[in-house]
Amino acid sequence: MSELRRVVSASVVGTALEWYDFFIYGFAVTLVFNELFFRTADPAMGTIVGFATFGVGFAVRPLGGFVFGHLGDRIGRRSTLVVTTLVMGVSTGLIGLLPTYESIGIAAPILLTVLRMCQGLGAGAEFGGASTLLAEHAPPKRRGFFTSFAQTGVQIGLLAGTVVFLLVEQLGRETVLAWAWRVPFLFSFVLIGVALYVRLRVAESPVFKEMSAQQATVSLPVFDALRRYPRNFVIGIGAHICDTAVVYLYATYTVTYLTRTLGLDRWVGLTGVIVFSVFVIALQPVYGALSDRIGRRPLNLFSVVFTAAFAFPYFLLLDTREPLLIWLALVLATTLGFAPMIAVQPAFYAELFGARVRYTGFAASREIGAALGGFSPLIAAALVAQADGKGWLVAGWMIFTAAVSFVAFYLSKESKDVDITQGQLSP
Repeated sequence: MSELRRVVSASVVGTALEWYDFFIYGFAVTLVFNELFFRTADPAMGTIVGFATFGVGFAVRPLGGFVFGHLGDRIGRRSTLVVTTLVMGVSTGLIGLLPTYESIGIAAPILLTVLRMCQGLGAGAEFGGASTLLAEHAPPKRRGFFTSFAQTGVQIGLLAGTVVFLLVEQLGRETVLAWAWRVPFLFSFVLIGVALYVRLRVAESPVFKEMSAQQATVSLPVFDALRRYPRNFVIGIGAHICDTAVVYLYATYTVTYLTRTLGLDRWVGLTGVIVFSVFVIALQPVYGALSDRIGRRPLNLFSVVFTAAFAFPYFLLLDTREPLLIWLALVLATTLGFAPMIAVQPAFYAELFGARVRYTGFAASREIGAALGGFSPLIAAALVAQADGKGWLVAGWMIFTAAVSFVAFYLSKESKDVDITQGQLSP
């Protein structure tokens, strides 16, 4: 049990630090990048271009899933997570050192986009690796509970990024644009050391060690995953579209919508993100434990149905311009629609694939879904512009993504009782 606690702690800390890196880019697009890197005559167009580069990180995440998933199934889960930590941390820190458009012209957004792509490569394997390591260490009857802590780390990363940018904003707009925006990114260099420390203290997965001892690893895990689990691979793609689309609408685009469309102060949106993040963090192990009792499938289906049903009320509450109602909208949308889905996600994906191809199948299928849903802030910005500042088209987009994931979850099989060592969930 002491080793399991160490694995859980390393997962929470590692994913929190790495996803802090990934999330702060979205906040920077919302708050400063449109002025510093994507200057246009129309501020709204600068935001749209910025969100396009935000989406580029998702476009390369499947590549990260394939490449690092292959390594995870060949050389080990823990070793691969050390590599992804370095890729993510270094690329994020370098963003904080970039000269702006005013200094080097068009080279500035190009370099920023390249580093965003590097972030995407690291993120493409981070969550799959951390969840796989947890799932293969966890007791069978409590797998949902223990693996939910991988998502707890992700939400802590979101919370930390939000708090950092809220504090930076207190320095004043001129100071933020002059140099303070760099601080959250440069801090990543410090976080690399913390993440490496916790991850190097964790033992390799017992399932992977057994496979290695028996020389049961496969040379090309991606082909084996597609050959043996084609149906589950497609389900894995569809299952991740909704939560990817809505979390970046809630956490990044909503801040833009409140400030640029509704004219509210930035603190309203950022405070709302902090509030809902705290609730979601607290609920992750609760929903994870519940999935061990009633199954992964019921919680997944409930999540997407609620997300679709609440899409229009969500924007109606935002449009009131009342901070308390805005925060209520964010809390309801995330605690009842988003939180159950993501709490179940680590166990759900780990149980889709057999042990020999689990890292690759998990990371690659999930990140293809992320690539399809990750351009959601860009799509939302374009839809609001098309609808003359109204959010009803974005609500329609949310319902569409929920419908796609509903089909995936409906076609999935209940998996809470599968043998994780053998990977008995058949395609």
